[in-house]
Amino acid sequence: MFAQKDAIVKLLQDDDPRTVDLVKDQLAQQGSAALPSLQDLLTMYDERVTEHVRDVMGRIDSEEASQELARICHTFGENGDLEAFCWLLARALIPGTEVGEWRALLDQWASRVEHYRASEDTAEDRVRLLAHFLGGQLGFRGNTEDYYNPDNTLLPRVMTTRLGIPITLTVLYMLIGERCGLPVEGINFPGHFLARHDGVLFDPFERGRIIGITECKQILARQKLELQPDHLETATSLAIARRILANLLYVYQSDEEAEAASRVTAWLHALDR
Repeated sequence: MFAQKDAIVKLLQDDDPRTVDLVKDQLAQQGSAALPSLQDLLTMYDERVTEHVRDVMGRIDSEEASQELARICHTFGENGDLEAFCWLLARALIPGTEVGEWRALLDQWASRVEHYRASEDTAEDRVRLLAHFLGGQLGFRGNTEDYYNPDNTLLPRVMTTRLGIPITLTVLYMLIGERCGLPVEGINFPGHFLARHDGVLFDPFERGRIIGITECKQILARQKLELQPDHLETATSLAIARRILANLLYVYQSDEEAEAASRVTAWLHALDR
């Protein structure tokens, strides 16, 4: 426990924001070693102290997640653990993220999909079931009004707002599909990430709408491209992780978020090693 516990509490209750920020910075610099003592401060039942302490704990966890993500990126293979990558990214960029709560929510949603599933169905039936539940009942769809918001790339924020970009919405379908026996693949389609289940292509950005080869050709034609076999190849975990970080880097650089852009750049370099 902190030797100056009472003094720290009084400083955290101070009305001067600069004093409070200085104390919080000093506590955060102690890293994980300070967590038991910070946990003890939560027993003070003081709302202001609790808020500040939770903020410090979130910052410590964020820094640890950032370092762990860098280590993982150095060894992340073609079939790396994409879910673990997404949770670490969220913890690093959203201080205070409680991964257990979000994983439990994915488990609940997957259980509901299993409940609705018929004993005899086709691949298209299964895609429509996923689309009806995720895109229809839960309302997951593309954020067309604020596409370049970083929240569209961070899984907990996507799960909260029900808005995202093609790749993170596809990852959501992948994680739920994995939990309920409906494997979903990501397709690194030029200009617009897609999903596929058992040969059926669909678009999570448009609430899981099934699309065909003709429409794929039309999408490419607008980019002056012709459909090639590699356009429909399954994206590896490494390719998805790289594209997620590249999207974030573009957003942070556009918004002149130098610190965030620097961290994402470091993770990208570690992936490319």
